Amino acid sequence: MRRTAFFISDGTGITAETLGNSLLAQFDNIEFDQITLPYIDTAEKAFNAVKQINKTAHYDDGRPIIFDTIVNTEIRAIISEADAFMVDIFGTFLSPLEEELNSRSSYTVGKSHGIHEERKYKQRIDAVNFALDNDDGIRTRHYDQADVILVGVSRCGKTPTCLYLALQFGIRAANYPLTEEDMDDGMHLKMPNALKKHRHKLFGLTIEPPQLAAIRHERRPDSKYAAFEQCEFEVREASALFARERIPFIDTTSLSIEEISTRILAQTGLERRMK
Repeated sequence: MRRTAFFISDGTGITAETLGNSLLAQFDNIEFDQITLPYIDTAEKAFNAVKQINKTAHYDDGRPIIFDTIVNTEIRAIISEADAFMVDIFGTFLSPLEEELNSRSSYTVGKSHGIHEERKYKQRIDAVNFALDNDDGIRTRHYDQADVILVGVSRCGKTPTCLYLALQFGIRAANYPLTEEDMDDGMHLKMPNALKKHRHKLFGLTIEPPQLAAIRHERRPDSKYAAFEQCEFEVREASALFARERIPFIDTTSLSIEEISTRILAQTGLERRMK
């Protein structure tokens, strides 16, 4: 089956996308075309959105699914007239919560993703800049400011994980790639000098060699860098280093960036600064 999912909001649409995708992920037998319509904040935009939704309904195997986080009740009423199944996220959850808390919601557009607390926002931006400035072992002199330093072979997921930790949680994450330059005798990886005094901040990422070879092949096809034997050797040596130096690590092969990041926080006990 093929269905279309619309994420509609009078703000960024990020909340609708996040919650909607969490629900749609449970239906792996259906292929969803996903369309996000942010900033639907006028009646005219809402009527245009309804036209787009109804047009889609003629071509799918079933009516479209709408996930909305629209605050304005008039605009929400217009969207509800579409020929679609509507999951009204705010309407479903806010009303019972208001009743339980005996308090009215502020019904403010974009509140969950706005700069409503300048200190936390600045903290997040500083963390992202730190991740970019301390990527791939380019600079190591600021490692004393890092909350965590990810180590592992090239293309095992260090950079995107650092950026996700920074953007979502305000964590200052650096990363250092383990390469043949860190071999003690050309045969075994040793602890890089730049990392020795930061041992307590280290966290390892590993990956299955076939997956690593496939990823590297996309970057440098038919190179020694992407050869299975090279990938197998590097992964084996990295794993041995982690075991020898007692560096905690996880296998990223079948994990998303979100899962990798969350597991790092759980295992290290790092405090999430963005809540």
